[in-house]
Amino acid sequence: MTFLAIDVGNTRLKWALYPQAQAGARPLAHGAEFLEQLDKLAEGPWASLPAPQHMLGCIVAGDAVKHRVQEQMELWDVAPQWVVASAAEAGLVNGYDHPARLGADRWVAMIGAWHRLLGQGPARPLVVVMVGTAVTVDAIDATGQFLGGLILPGHGIMLRALESGTAGLHVPTGEVRAFPTNTSDALTSGGTYAIAGAVARMVEHLRNHSGIQPHCVMTGGAGWKMAPSMNLPVELVDNLIFDGLLEMAGRRLGV
Repeated sequence: MTFLAIDVGNTRLKWALYPQAQAGARPLAHGAEFLEQLDKLAEGPWASLPAPQHMLGCIVAGDAVKHRVQEQMELWDVAPQWVVASAAEAGLVNGYDHPARLGADRWVAMIGAWHRLLGQGPARPLVVVMVGTAVTVDAIDATGQFLGGLILPGHGIMLRALESGTAGLHVPTGEVRAFPTNTSDALTSGGTYAIAGAVARMVEHLRNHSGIQPHCVMTGGAGWKMAPSMNLPVELVDNLIFDGLLEMAGRRLGV
């Protein structure tokens, strides 16, 4: 029962083919493509794959990109299935005012993180951080209730906003420093500590709400850059969205 998981972000498409739709499965093959290269998937990395019997994907890039991905999937006889956040799934309750408007990537990542936490021991409050083009910081209580979350710009957006709004500000990426003494380091450090501060504030909110120190999980393409600058323990996870897609697909298929 081969299963294809697809995660389409704002910059790249990541995919993984698994022998079955089951939490903890190891991929048979995996890869990533920038969105500009999507139209080469069917003739490139997907051409030699065994045909998946099921597929579940998470996309935030819009309908035009979704259509391009589905065109590439026409080499197989598999129906595209895309996650839309719901009021509840896989043990999580969605506390968004309008549940379906919650980003699919946030919903899938929270489900992956929640079941990862349950696999490590008793349930406790959880903060899920995704660091990519945008940054999201989401809070889940010990009962599996998604309480709400933050959205803020990622490093790249912060720097582009400063460059477009500040005359003559065009500098290379710097280093994270406690006391930056040049503009490059000041920009990189400012963006990093802005994200770290948002995470710390959400952890504080959730600790005050629940009376228990939350666990914090971080994922996303730039997560490894952020983790060393955090002033609280963070579990860094590479493919949290794939973990969530496997959990959801396995439950939907009754595996």
